[in-house]
This record gives sequence, structure tokens and C-alpha cells, in this order.
Amino acid sequence: MNQRRNFIKSTAAAVLLPQFLFSNNEINFQNQLSIIKPPALKIGDTVALCCPAGAVWDDSSVTNFISILKNMGFNVEAQKSLTAKHGYFAGTDIERANEINSLFGNPKIKAIFSMKGGWGCARILDKLNYELIKKNPKIILGFSDVTSLLNAITCKTGLLTFHGPSGNSSWGDFTKKSFVDVCMLKQTPNFITDEKEITVYSHGKCTGELIGGNLTVLCGIAGSTYLPSFKNKILFIEETKEEPYSIDRMLTQLKLNGTLNSINALVFGKCNKCLAEEPEKSFTLEQVFEQHFKSLSIPVISGLSVGHIENKLTLPIGSKVELDTKKMLFKMNESAVS
Repeated sequence: MNQRRNFIKSTAAAVLLPQFLFSNNEINFQNQLSIIKPPALKIGDTVALCCPAGAVWDDSSVTNFISILKNMGFNVEAQKSLTAKHGYFAGTDIERANEINSLFGNPKIKAIFSMKGGWGCARILDKLNYELIKKNPKIILGFSDVTSLLNAITCKTGLLTFHGPSGNSSWGDFTKKSFVDVCMLKQTPNFITDEKEITVYSHGKCTGELIGGNLTVLCGIAGSTYLPSFKNKILFIEETKEEPYSIDRMLTQLKLNGTLNSINALVFGKCNKCLAEEPEKSFTLEQVFEQHFKSLSIPVISGLSVGHIENKLTLPIGSKVELDTKKMLFKMNESAVS
């Protein structure tokens, strides 16, 4: 009898385990964290520049970005990770995690800018002091591999984080204005800046908390405790240098793990260099989108100015936003900074 009971328990665990791994941890997030808004940045504030992921191999890019930040009126503290080298990382996992913890714990630092992405943020997620971060809210900004860091911090603390340009990005007028509007002026701009750039795959109107970033990075931490439930979220995703079949594979993962059936809306950015190596043997990216998005009963658009492109929006992860495809409206319900 005991053997039979043990068999039943082990069998039940085997059945439930895959569901748990791909449930986006809804059980862990039944009691949602309260949203924490970081203080708005002001001219004269001290900001930190660091590398939570890949190493910097072009020192001039750091010098150039420090000049940009200073010209915007900030005092800049360059961190050790900007020059550290550990294989392809900007220092060891412990060093990079400790640096992020230290920056959140430093009251002098009012915002944290990432110099670049690459790979490595996911390796430090289990080494961050989320209680420390929660007690010391401040702006943290980046994109690409930094996607995992931003979403993990919002997931674990409720702190709004900001998907926007890194230091090695272009900081032209469009990009700079979006950052200033969202992180300094407390504005709630319409993120759809050019209707001609937007393709609507499924019309609709909805609200929800914003979550997202780079598609590959999000899929890489799917099923972990560092992403919240996707239920009732508005998901934005972007990608670069992935062939249509690869994007197809990742979208299929989001379909099979229930993400596309639980979100309120899907917003795709502008894909950069996502072309087939052998186009005569491939679907186009637009055909892949049609296959996945036309059957969804939620609002779906693509072409938003986010991702690995010149002109980048700053989007607040965790913020409550609304999307209305008929009015071409996509904006926050309220300011993302206090």
C-alpha cells in the first residue's frame, strides 16, 4: 500500500511539474506586489554607468556616452565593470551582481544606466539583493540582454524599470526625448509616434501591466521565478539578427506554454536584420507574424520603435498601459516616476 501511495505521489508530481515550469509561476504571484515608482531624474543628479552583462571592447563608446550624459546635465560615476574583462563578461557574476547591489544601496546614485547588453544578466539574477533594491527605488535603464535584469527586478520588487537605450545605442533627438519625457518630465506620451509604421494584425482595446523586451532573452528565463505571470499583461517583444524560423520557434514556445492565451495584448517592435539566409526556402517574417497573430483574439500590432534600432522609445516595465488599435493609441495610464 505504501509503495502504491508513493507511486501515485511521484506520478502526480511528474504530471504537475511541466505545468509548473511553464505556468509563469502564477501560484507565486497570486498576491501581486504594489507598484513602486522611482523618483524622477533631475538635472544635476548623479547617475551610474555600468555593465551588468557583456564586456566593453571599445573604450571610446564609454567616453562618448559619458559626454552625452554630462551634456544632459548629469554627474556621472563610471563603474569598474566598464573596464573589467572575464571572458565575454564585464567581470565575474559575483562582481557584476555586487556592483548592482551596491549602486542600489548608494543614496548618492539616482539612476543606473547600462553601457551594453550582450549576455550575462540572467547569470546574476539569483545573486541580487531584492529587498535592498525594493527599499532604494531608482531608475534602471537598458535593453537587449538587460531585459532579464529589468523584468526580474520588477517581478521581485514591484519597482518599475525602464526598457530603453543603452550607452552604446544611438542617443539622437527621438531617443533622448522619449527618455526625458518618461523619466524626467513625468509625461505619458503616446508610444505610437508614426501610424504609417504600425501594422495591425488584430484590432482591439485593452489595458494591462507592461512586460517584455528581447524575445530570445525572455524565452531564456521562461518558467523561472524571475518572470511574473503573463496573465492580463500587455507583452511587448523585439528581436535582432534572428532568422524567421527562429522567431517562429520562439513564438511557438509562447503559444505552447500558454503565454499568448493569457496576455491582454501583444506589441511587436521593429525587427533588425531578421532575414532568412536562404529566402527562397523560408517564410518571410511578415508571413510568420500572419500565421501566429491573425488567429489571436487580442489586439496585436507590430512596428513599434523599440529594440535594436536607431530611434528607441523608453518603455516602463510594470507600468499600467492602455492600447487602442483603432485610435492608434498606446500609452501609460499615469506617470512612471514619482
